Amino acid sequence: MDSKIIRQTEKFVQSKLQGESSGHDWWHVYRVWKNSVYIAEEENADLLVTQLAALLHDIADWKFHGGNENIGLHVAREWLEKLNVEKDIISHIIEIIKDISFKGAGVKTPMKTIEGMIVQDADRLDAIGAIGIGRAFAYGGYKGREMYNPDIKPVMHESFKQYKNNKGPTINHFYEKLLLLKDLMNTETAREIAENRHKFMEQFLDRFLEEWEEHDNIEK
Repeated sequence: MDSKIIRQTEKFVQSKLQGESSGHDWWHVYRVWKNSVYIAEEENADLLVTQLAALLHDIADWKFHGGNENIGLHVAREWLEKLNVEKDIISHIIEIIKDISFKGAGVKTPMKTIEGMIVQDADRLDAIGAIGIGRAFAYGGYKGREMYNPDIKPVMHESFKQYKNNKGPTINHFYEKLLLLKDLMNTETAREIAENRHKFMEQFLDRFLEEWEEHDNIEK
């Protein structure tokens, strides 16, 4: 029964997010799902809750629905009720989806259960490393943001509202969020994976800024 629910949910999410171009597409969900399973097996967590939360965590992201933080919760709950998933499992999954997102450097988003910690870790792992770099620029382009502007400095947002309304360049996003994620991992398994991905981002930024500053040496 559990495997049937997972398969149906996989197809449902894929039908909703296939071909999305901002970096929050089906393949993002797929990677989060597979990493969640890997971490859950290492951490002895409930696989049904972990997989359903991973598959549904971005089903209706607030970033694409006018900042509405509740629409994803509504869509996920409606879908799980349609599959006759037990009420306590639905409540657990909804709580995970509600608390999963990064909401600013100064905003704490703790998870109450190991399943929530795992899905949050898997989502954050997909935001760093080579894939994270690609996703950052895909989202920046989707939102019409500058790639980099040395006159606009990163901001350590102290509230979700401030973070949500941020329109800074993509490079700033690395300092405002992505470079912070390594130290926010919940599980030892995720922390180990995050180390190399974090180092790669640092190397990328060093090279990016080195190439950018080459222009300053060109005589006018």
